[in-house]
Amino acid sequence: MKKALITGGAGFIGSNLADKLVEDGYDVTIVDDLSMGLISNIPDSKDIHFYEKSITDYTFMEKILIENNFDYIYLLAAIASVADTIERPYSSHLVNQEANIRILEVIRKNNLKPKRVIFSSSAAVYGNEPTLPKKETSSISPESPYAIDKFATERFVINYGKLYGINTAATRFFNVYGPKQNPHSPYSGVISIISKSLKSKETFTIFGDGEQTRDFVYIDDVVNALIILSNNDDAIHNVYNVATGHSVTLNEMINVFEKISGNHLNLKKDKERVGDIKFSKADVTALIGLGYSSNFDINDGLKKYWESL
Repeated sequence: MKKALITGGAGFIGSNLADKLVEDGYDVTIVDDLSMGLISNIPDSKDIHFYEKSITDYTFMEKILIENNFDYIYLLAAIASVADTIERPYSSHLVNQEANIRILEVIRKNNLKPKRVIFSSSAAVYGNEPTLPKKETSSISPESPYAIDKFATERFVINYGKLYGINTAATRFFNVYGPKQNPHSPYSGVISIISKSLKSKETFTIFGDGEQTRDFVYIDDVVNALIILSNNDDAIHNVYNVATGHSVTLNEMINVFEKISGNHLNLKKDKERVGDIKFSKADVTALIGLGYSSNFDINDGLKKYWESL
């Protein structure tokens, strides 16, 4: 049985990945301190082993890595709130960068040979540089401690792989949405927050004119991308945008969601927030070259998400 480690596996993306890996017959270990993840997200399976630990517990992480000698390692744990990393730049850095480098060091020093180590980076690394669509070779302009740590860590991951013979790869996630995303978190994705507003008739605040664009990607496509990167050797030592390659405005997305839900969204407009990215769209040509295709446009994805709620 193939063995996988998911750090941050009680979170939105990690727990959906765990669902898929268990379904495919993997033995899955999850390490999550539950600071952002939920125990209820974790699949109920004899093939899941959960540890409520921080990845900054270096002694624990070294022990679990050496004892299990995992085939696949997915580095998803992070302090994902940009605002939180601005408030606590150093303590968030310890999670978002240092802890991941320590994992790489354990692999290097103990000559572990995972088939793949995949780090989850973010489209935030591109910042507000206006050229679209964003390619993996586009200019990088991280504007927050979160984005800085994501970019620096992806470079560590890729270059550790090249220097020390570790099969690494990295993703840059765009705007992911779907089941298990926490709508009660102020740092959650905009779609999950809108879904909560549609259900509860609460007012949703649009910052700006609503014409900002995003490349919204459904969670099933994201999990599919991670599986492809795990199994295709051409992915080794490369970074990939994970998105649909299409963007919609916030206003357009809201209109689609209202039609699907049959509910009217109570809207309030506020001034545009400083630092918010206005336009975003990914080029996913490199990922398509590995066999990826996005199976959910905004209509299909929102419909499946609403049904799950």
